[in-house]
Amino acid sequence: MTEIRMHEQYMEMALDEARLALARGEFPVGCVIVGDGGMLVSGGRQNSAQGNELDHAEIVALRRLAAEHPHKVGQSGLVLYSTMEPCLMCFSTLILNNVHTIVYGYEDVMGGGTNLVLHNLKPLYATMRVEIVPAILRQECLQLFKSFFQDNADGYWHDSLLARYTLEQE
Repeated sequence: MTEIRMHEQYMEMALDEARLALARGEFPVGCVIVGDGGMLVSGGRQNSAQGNELDHAEIVALRRLAAEHPHKVGQSGLVLYSTMEPCLMCFSTLILNNVHTIVYGYEDVMGGGTNLVLHNLKPLYATMRVEIVPAILRQECLQLFKSFFQDNADGYWHDSLLARYTLEQE
């Protein structure tokens, strides 16, 4: 299997999580953490309607990893697939937990954290090497975010740069 096809396969799993989140009225971010040749855990956004900024899909997945596969936490070789570029909170939490390959579908023009220049930071971060793979199944991810922003049910980020940018995309 080619690397791009493998990325698409796991992004499809992340999209399934995002669709479940959207069906619950949540912001449609879904992710999976992969290691040892297969998916270990998945997670979807929770509590976005309440404005909770702690229960991002990546954090939900990391908590599941700790609960279901505690021996895998901090193990090298973990890969995260997410329908949206991780924010700064999620990005730093992922890399501190040794997830050094991050694959995402849709760019977060408002809060994405993957362009953080690590070598300019303190020693803990400065020596880390992270691989970022953007735009995997971008159109499929974009459609979920468009669906979310076209529905004004809860107002989460509806009057934001991200919403405007997303609704302008073709």
